[in-house]
Amino acid sequence: MFTGIITGVGRIAAVHALGSSSHGKRLTISCPAHYLDDVGLGDSIALNGACMTVTTLDAPARQYTVDISAESLDKTAGLDREGPINLEKALRANDRLGGHLVSGHVDGVGTVTHFAPLGESWDLRILAPKDLGKFLAYKGSIVINGVSLTVNRVVDLPEGCEVYINLIPHTVENTALGALSAGSRVNLEIDLIARYVERMLTAPVQTA
Repeated sequence: MFTGIITGVGRIAAVHALGSSSHGKRLTISCPAHYLDDVGLGDSIALNGACMTVTTLDAPARQYTVDISAESLDKTAGLDREGPINLEKALRANDRLGGHLVSGHVDGVGTVTHFAPLGESWDLRILAPKDLGKFLAYKGSIVINGVSLTVNRVVDLPEGCEVYINLIPHTVENTALGALSAGSRVNLEIDLIARYVERMLTAPVQTA
């Protein structure tokens, strides 16, 4: 589990094929100084909101690798090329829950429709897939590229559901969200509780 509170901004430093073109990739992740001091092989670290397993580790070089399947690459955005990336280590039982409960499983890929300064903050708008619209609500939570954020407005459109987010300068400066622009594709995770509520409301009732 995760919280959606980014613990470091790293970089995908290299992308290598694991096999033929139909297979997955091996990503080399470069991290800030001392980020890997408490990380071991097999640990989980979310990359732009997608939970991945550490497969090799070189703490002195501030690098580790993950193997990502073709299926995961198909269902996520931004994990197939070099560039800045949000990092979050898995939640410990005694950690403070600063954001909200996040599983690290991407529910869909959205598209940035607008990203611009608005006063002292930044106005971010994301077009989410239409089937995720029922899980998005005013003042509800959404994870965008691994960052736990609060929805300020929801607009249902024929092509999907547009959510409005207000980013404070701290978030822009301390995550990779500042590198977004109109047209960028982003990983989305809906609220965990909303997912279970939807299942309870729609599951067929078993009768004896």
